[in-house]
Amino acid sequence: MHNSKTILITGSNRGIGFEIARQLGKHHHVILSGRDEVKLQHAQKDLAKENIETEILLLDVSNPDSITRAAKEFGKTHKELHVLINNAGIGIRGDTSLLRNSEDILNQTLQTNSYGPLRVTKAFMPYITSPGRVIMISSGGGSMSDETGGWWPAYCVSKTLLNSITRQLAYELEPKNISVNAICPGWVRTDMGGLSATRSVHKGAETPVWLADEAPQNLTGKFFRDKKVIPW
Repeated sequence: MHNSKTILITGSNRGIGFEIARQLGKHHHVILSGRDEVKLQHAQKDLAKENIETEILLLDVSNPDSITRAAKEFGKTHKELHVLINNAGIGIRGDTSLLRNSEDILNQTLQTNSYGPLRVTKAFMPYITSPGRVIMISSGGGSMSDETGGWWPAYCVSKTLLNSITRQLAYELEPKNISVNAICPGWVRTDMGGLSATRSVHKGAETPVWLADEAPQNLTGKFFRDKKVIPW
C-alpha cells in the first residue's frame, strides 16, 4: 500500500467506529478493537467482503488490565502505530439527571468515555510514531460554549472531561510531533444515536477519517465538526 498507516480504532465493531474502519481500511492497515471477540470477527468478515483486510484486537477501554494486555499484544507484532482513534464510548440508559442519577452511572460513564481514552493513549504511547495522530471521538454535548441540552448529563460531563484531556495531551505531545484532536460527529444514526438522528454514519465518520489521513499534521489541540474548528 502507498504510504499505508497502521491505525487502531477502539469500539470499531459497529457504528461510527466501524464506518471509520471501512473508509480508512481501503488505503491503510486498520486494527479493529472492542470487548466482544465474536462481534469483532463479524465486523472483520463484513469488511473482508469489500476486500478490506483488517486485524482484530480485544480491548475493553473501561478495564485498565484489558488495556495493558492489548498494548502488549499489539507490541508482539507491531513496532509502530501511526494513528490512534479513541472511539469507544457509552451512554447509559437512565442517565437523566446529575442530581437523581445513581453515582454509579457517572462513574461508569467516566471510566469508559474519559479515563478510557487517556489510559489507551498512555498504554500505546511507546508505539505511536513521530509524526503521529491521536483522535478523540467526543460530542457537542461536551462543549462549554453550546447551550446545555438536558440530555444524558453524565455522558455530556464525560465528553467535557475528554475535551479537556485532549487539550492537555495536545500540549504535552506537540514537541513529539503527535497531534491530538477531538471531534464532534453530530447526531448520527447508530445504535447509540437512534433512528431519528439527523446524520448518516458516513457523515459522522468523515471528519475523523480526514484527521487520520489528510489533515495538516500541525493541526493540534482543536475541536472539529465537519472538518471545521468549533469552540470548546
